[in-house]
Amino acid sequence: MNGAVRAVVRMGIYVGAKVYFIHEGYQGMVDGGDNIKEATWESVSSMLQVGGTVIGSARCKAFRTHEGRLKAAHNLVQRHITNLCVIGGDGSLTGANLFREEWSSLLDELQEQGLIDAEAARANSKLHIVGMVGSIDNDFCGTDMTIGTDSALHRIIEVVDAIMTTAQSHQRTFVLEVMGRHCGYLALVSALACGADWVFIPEMPPADGWEDDMCQKLSESRSRGSRLNIIIVAEGAIDRHGLQITSGFVKDLVVRCLGFDTRVTILGHVQRGGTPSAFDRILASRMGVEAVLALLEASTNTPACVVSLVGNQAVRLPLMECVQMTQEVQKAMDEKKFDEAVRLRGRSFQNNLNTYRLLSHRRADSDSFNVAVMNVGAPAAGMNAAVRSAVRVGISEGHKMFAVSDGFEGFYKGQVREIKWGDVGGWTGRGGSLLGTKRTLPGKHLDKIAEQIKIHNINALLVIGGFEAFESLLQLYEGRAKYEELCIPMCMLPATISNNVPGTDLSIGADTSLNAIVETCDRIKQSASGTKRRVFIIETMGGYCGYLATVGGLAAGADAVYIYEEPFDIRDLQANVEHLTHKMKTSIQRGLVLRNENCNENFTTDFIYQLYSEEGRGVFDCRMNVLGHMQQGGAPSPFDRNFGTKVAAKAVQWISRTLKDSYKGGRVFTSSEDTACLLGMRRRALVFQPVSQLRDETDFVHRIPKEQWWLKLRPLMKILAKYKTSYDVSDLGQLEHVTRIQPKESDASSAI
Repeated sequence: MNGAVRAVVRMGIYVGAKVYFIHEGYQGMVDGGDNIKEATWESVSSMLQVGGTVIGSARCKAFRTHEGRLKAAHNLVQRHITNLCVIGGDGSLTGANLFREEWSSLLDELQEQGLIDAEAARANSKLHIVGMVGSIDNDFCGTDMTIGTDSALHRIIEVVDAIMTTAQSHQRTFVLEVMGRHCGYLALVSALACGADWVFIPEMPPADGWEDDMCQKLSESRSRGSRLNIIIVAEGAIDRHGLQITSGFVKDLVVRCLGFDTRVTILGHVQRGGTPSAFDRILASRMGVEAVLALLEASTNTPACVVSLVGNQAVRLPLMECVQMTQEVQKAMDEKKFDEAVRLRGRSFQNNLNTYRLLSHRRADSDSFNVAVMNVGAPAAGMNAAVRSAVRVGISEGHKMFAVSDGFEGFYKGQVREIKWGDVGGWTGRGGSLLGTKRTLPGKHLDKIAEQIKIHNINALLVIGGFEAFESLLQLYEGRAKYEELCIPMCMLPATISNNVPGTDLSIGADTSLNAIVETCDRIKQSASGTKRRVFIIETMGGYCGYLATVGGLAAGADAVYIYEEPFDIRDLQANVEHLTHKMKTSIQRGLVLRNENCNENFTTDFIYQLYSEEGRGVFDCRMNVLGHMQQGGAPSPFDRNFGTKVAAKAVQWISRTLKDSYKGGRVFTSSEDTACLLGMRRRALVFQPVSQLRDETDFVHRIPKEQWWLKLRPLMKILAKYKTSYDVSDLGQLEHVTRIQPKESDASSAI
């Protein structure tokens, strides 16, 4: 929430509006006085890394009454506030819309009582409202993710990872209760992210007789050698008859029927706390800026809107339509229309549930085709989750799965083995690449690779990796003309911290790396809290791709970010130094500068450090930090576990369909370009794209796509760091026209 507050304040000030904090939510609006204070640029400094909300939030009975809303209107009119950004759940947003609808009558009433004059009523005649959904439950329809959900998942997965080591040591079963009275999103995604044996969610209660089914599954898991079982229960979980399923009941059932040593952990409010994740900071910052733009563009007839995330895009949707759909979900659940409730939750929820079902039920082996899976390129967190998903979905689809060790180097050396369901148990939370990975390209060894494909009768290939994986698939596709063994379905999943693969907006591993960068930046900034007037120069990885530096800078609140894609010269460096020198004269006496490792061959990290040190002499001192390979390590984030799991499942299903279409005359054969694909996220959807068609979109010299969506975030980052720039919002979902917002010299007539 603090990231959204910071973005609204700074974007509002940037466009020349007066911005106010309303402390303690609607209670502060009703009470007025010191609860409504004007915000300054400096007043939102150091907020990004703080959990909760620094301006407070409170449930307010008074605002539910007409008298309370009348007081609130009076307090806003006194300060000429005619635009409201409301960050909260569907109850808060519904209240805001009611307030907006009543606004004219409230002003008339205030005028009749003599509390405001006709001029004040005229000047404040319209109230514009925009909503941002802040809810860890992710229970609001119309958005794929609400502010706070990803951070809550981080807390849950941290606990699960800690519990799993205990459970394995003692051969125990753990029952985890997570939040979600009416929405099972946290439970469902946590189950996907940790490979839970069973999950209970309110939207899709288990079928009658679930007790026996669950116990049988746990027993089979133990008989296959598993030393632990994880069961996740949403606090609002129910059975088909509407009776609550509690964590205590599940524990007693397991102990009674199986005799397993079982423990219950109730996470409670720990899920709401802690430092916000990189994803939440970026989401909140994007939504905050978009909310201000929505208010600026609002006209008399513009309905109240809510800023949402769909795929990878910020969009504006009608507020009350989203609220009504959210309420329809609860209605469907009350009427026991559970399939309808899942559908209303949206595409993202449905995909998560379908993927979990695929991975949780093992079908009888039929060995219809042989499918190989491998990692290529540098290791990235989430690779193992993708391999686990691919193996288990492949087995569920009736295939025999093979693992190739050490990339294409291992492939041509014959390091190919069959991999079973149980072999990938516990892989979801493991960092790096358990299969082993190399940067070696297949081009020089196509003959040996073709031979291994023939020896093991490989009918399809799934490659999980970075830019080398993309180049490898191109070489295999081109090699089909010479080696018919390569005429099999091939699919690639982008997995690289650099996020530099063409054909996808996001890659597996990048989110974990961003969290590592942001966590380090937080610690570095914290170390400066006692030593004022200090600037930190931090080098990030990424090759020639500036994604990590840019998005990490946005999430960490950087003052400047240097990348290859946006050339800079000594004049830009000088301007940045002057910017920081001016900043040191305010109450914010520290700076953060990020540099992508290959942004400029002459302006090295050491050069920039020396330049800042010399030019800032007497005003601030400098410290330098090269993050290095720590960005590649660590346990994968919930996002990367979930993303890797979902895309791998989708890829194997595509492979199954393509195998059936390509099977003719007793063998698999295909040479068409649409059977050598990359599965990537494009704007709002996962799309299979022939690698041959992506060749023209690629800068092979610098190993980056020619067009990169995240470059549109750079003006946003500069605005939030108080640079004068223009912000192009031509790609904002609902908007068809281009708006350029320039900073104004004087205060706007309206306030936010």
